Amino acid sequence: MPKRFGIADFFTRSLFSRKSKEPKATSHNAPGWRLFSKTAAREGDPSKDLASTMTAQEQEQEQEQDSGVSPCPQRPLAAGRRKNLEFEPLSTTALILEDRPANLPAKSMEETQRHKLEYEEMVAGAKRRELKEAQKKKRQMKERHRQEDSISNAMVIWNNEILPHWDTMKGTRRVRELWWQGLPPSVRGRVWSLAIGNELNITPELYEIFLSRAKEKWRSYSETSSVNDSESDGGASLADRESSLDLIKLDISRTFPSLFIFQKGGPYHDLLHSVLGAYTCYRPDIGYVQGMSFIAAVLILNLEEAEAFITFANLLNKPCQMAFFRVDHELMLKYFSAFEIFFEENLPRLFSHFQTNNLTPDLYLIDWIFTLYSKSLPLDVACRVWDVFCRDGEESLFRTGLGILRLYEDVLLQMDFIHIAQFLTRLPEDLQSHTLFNAMANTHMISRNRRWAQVSLSSGL
Repeated sequence: MPKRFGIADFFTRSLFSRKSKEPKATSHNAPGWRLFSKTAAREGDPSKDLASTMTAQEQEQEQEQDSGVSPCPQRPLAAGRRKNLEFEPLSTTALILEDRPANLPAKSMEETQRHKLEYEEMVAGAKRRELKEAQKKKRQMKERHRQEDSISNAMVIWNNEILPHWDTMKGTRRVRELWWQGLPPSVRGRVWSLAIGNELNITPELYEIFLSRAKEKWRSYSETSSVNDSESDGGASLADRESSLDLIKLDISRTFPSLFIFQKGGPYHDLLHSVLGAYTCYRPDIGYVQGMSFIAAVLILNLEEAEAFITFANLLNKPCQMAFFRVDHELMLKYFSAFEIFFEENLPRLFSHFQTNNLTPDLYLIDWIFTLYSKSLPLDVACRVWDVFCRDGEESLFRTGLGILRLYEDVLLQMDFIHIAQFLTRLPEDLQSHTLFNAMANTHMISRNRRWAQVSLSSGL
């Protein structure tokens, strides 16, 4: 696109220059308003090419010749001042202290001094902000290195001392403390698998059998749908939980969308589809329930395919998960009632606020329990929650919920019904695991000398 010239450009091109015999000097000294201090010379710009070929002596002569034209020669001082800075903040490079063009009235001394002070204040403020940000990054890097060292040391302990003697070591105080601090990612899947167990006695061969059945159903379903979806005898099959293939397909597309690994074309799409499809054939009485994809996805990220299916099936067979995924209203209400008892004792102000806004536990607990917090929490924090869930069982799920409410109590007290529900459905992305676990550590799970299991069993409807 051809370069457009404004009226200021004509001034700098010596249309009204007092030195008609020295166009070179005029074009060099009348820069107009410079918006950026460090810009590369444009290719083909004659003024830039000429300036780049001038010697230091010639430039001094040019400045001496131009001294009669420039009303307020401040530019060398400003350049010298900028060189003395330790670093030039990037945020101020668009605000350079410059003289006015030669054709405009000169600044007064008072105005020049004021602009100079304002500029220096802006630079100092930018330096303070950038220094603060640099210090923050340094602290974060230091904390990251500390965590990496801690994980490395813990990995050695888990691999060499705990896992080889799992049955005798898993209940010791030392192991439980290490467990609370978070499992090293390299051993996380194996510890989860051992802690959840395999009471159902599922083998990899059994998984292959149910996977082949699922694939057969997919083919049959696809053929039936392509012929005539409305005339097929799919009334019963659609009611059958084994045939919830459309729901599986839809839910997979919404599973950890920011990772782009479970969606169609992603490396784990077929794997997740296989595990969920095999489970619907293994448990047709339950079939697929929305939210299962998040649980299966987390397991797939930490375990091999067959082991992920075995752990998935056994995890969903736990009493709490079975109550929710089978939508057993009576048992679910007992869990909600027990949760409210601990909620009121731990956070009485927030509990009263929720009561005033008619915000019942089912509005946020169902989503948390269905996905084991993997949808609402950042993935790394959710994995820490899973670590403790595998150690303490269902009690830790409700303790995590109370920890979240404690962590954001002050924020939630300022919200109404709609905003609370929205906030608890999708928690802040910057939530840190150590802050959540500190809140959980300050949450007691004993009510009138009764632990969670006793309270949940005795809770009335």
